Amino acid sequence: QVQLVESGGGLVQAGGSLRLSCAASGRTFSNYAMGWFRQAPGKEREFVAGINRNMRTDYADSVKGRFTISRDNAKNTVYLQMNSLKPEDTAVYYCAGDSTYYVLASPGSWSYWGQGTQVTVSS
Repeated sequence: QVQLVESGGGLVQAGGSLRLSCAASGRTFSNYAMGWFRQAPGKEREFVAGINRNMRTDYADSVKGRFTISRDNAKNTVYLQMNSLKPEDTAVYYCAGDSTYYVLASPGSWSYWGQGTQVTVSS
């Protein structure tokens, strides 16, 4: 069983930056694919970024060039650095993990989820 706890959300002006963190329990963290998803009110949960056990990363087109996902296996933590934030980035951001090798965009493909952290970008 893996538990995920996000932190780092908040209110920021458009053009600003935030860094989200996701702390994971369990000794097999380094073998897991990790991802970030987000869900805005009235919308479906959508893929934002992912990183696999070999540090290969993948991003949604809407965040490429602005967001960076990284992981620190020694700290069992995955990060999402968000720059040049836009009002449309406003959502609850969720951390996800799975023992699969591949980073998959479908939320249903991920086994473990955090409780979410709110990110609000004002215009």
